[in-house]
Amino acid sequence: MKIKRAILLGIAIWMVTIIFYSISYYAPILEDAETQANIVLFVIVIPLVWLGCSYYYKKDYETHGYIVGQTMLLTCVTLDALITVPFFVAPNGGNHYSFFTSIGFWIIAFEFLVVATLYWYVRIYPQKILSKQ
Repeated sequence: MKIKRAILLGIAIWMVTIIFYSISYYAPILEDAETQANIVLFVIVIPLVWLGCSYYYKKDYETHGYIVGQTMLLTCVTLDALITVPFFVAPNGGNHYSFFTSIGFWIIAFEFLVVATLYWYVRIYPQKILSKQ
């Protein structure tokens, strides 16, 4: 597994998601800004993780998508704990506990892993099967 590549992709995904997360607060569409931010993240995570996996698998076809997704997700979670919560959530009255126990967080984390695993089964697994024949 190319750990450095997966971590760097996780950082890139986190940076883009934090930008969209922040922008979602400045364009109020729903009454609940937190729900709106989670919806924006739910939508944007799909293409970001798919694109991140496509970049990762340019050099490595052996690592399962779940492992790649897990590495990228853990990178994002670490950055959330170190940067997002103290600088974006805490000033608005939140804390680490409320952030990491939020159902929105867990749904997006699950989606992250599902997209990475799905990418592997759709794009990589068929190529591995064909190359063995």
